[in-house]
Amino acid sequence: MTANPPRRKTGGRQAQITIADIEREGLRIGLTNLTVNGVATALGVTPTALYRHVDGKLGLEALVGEAVLRELHIVDDPDDDVEAHLLSFARQLHTFVLEHPGLAAYLQGLFPRGEAGVRLQREAVEALGRRGYSPAGAVLMSGTVASLAINLTAAEERHRPYFEGPHQRELEKVYALLAADEVLSAAHQELPTITSEPYFRMVMTGCIRGLVAAAPPNRPVNDVLTDLGLE
Repeated sequence: MTANPPRRKTGGRQAQITIADIEREGLRIGLTNLTVNGVATALGVTPTALYRHVDGKLGLEALVGEAVLRELHIVDDPDDDVEAHLLSFARQLHTFVLEHPGLAAYLQGLFPRGEAGVRLQREAVEALGRRGYSPAGAVLMSGTVASLAINLTAAEERHRPYFEGPHQRELEKVYALLAADEVLSAAHQELPTITSEPYFRMVMTGCIRGLVAAAPPNRPVNDVLTDLGLE
C-alpha cells in the first residue's frame, strides 16, 4: 500500500488535517512508538494542529487504540461450555494483542475508552449470558479472565527481547545462576521446557477452572466475591 504524503503548509497557513488523517498515521506508527510529535511530523503539521482534534497523548492513544480494537472480533463457538469458552476467549485475546505491539499496555490502562472497547465488553457479557450468567456475573468472569490474559501477554511481550532479540546474553546469565544453585538446578531439570503459548494456556486453564468452580451460573455475585476472599 502506498503511503499518503504528509500535508504541507501552504501560503503561510497550516494545512488542514482530519481525525481520519491522524488515525491513519497513528496506526502506521503503532501504539508502541506513538507520540503527538511523531504523528504531527508525519502529517507535515505542528503538534498544535493535532490538539485541535485530540486531547493530547492520551486522546491520541485512545483514537489509535480504539481503531486497533475495532479489528478484534472474538469468535464464540456455541458448543463450548463455560470453561472452553473462557479459554478460547483468552487465547484469541492473547493472539491479537501479541500481533499488535503496544496494545497490551493500552488495555492495562483505562478500559473501555471508546466504542470498540464497550462493544467487546458487551459481547463478552452476552456470550456468558447465553451460558446462564447474569450481566454482573458475566462482567466478573470475563473481566477477570481478560485482565489475567492481558497481563500475561504484556509480560510475554517484555520477555521477547531476551529470547528472540538483542538481550539473549542476559538470558544465558540467568541460566548460569540457576545451574549454580543445587536446589534450583535439580528442580528445573525435572521440569519440561515450556514455550510461551503452552505456558499461557496452562496458566489460563488453572485460573479459569478455579473461577468456574467458584462462580457457576446463577450463583449470586456477592457470594462468589466472598468465596474468593473479598472482604
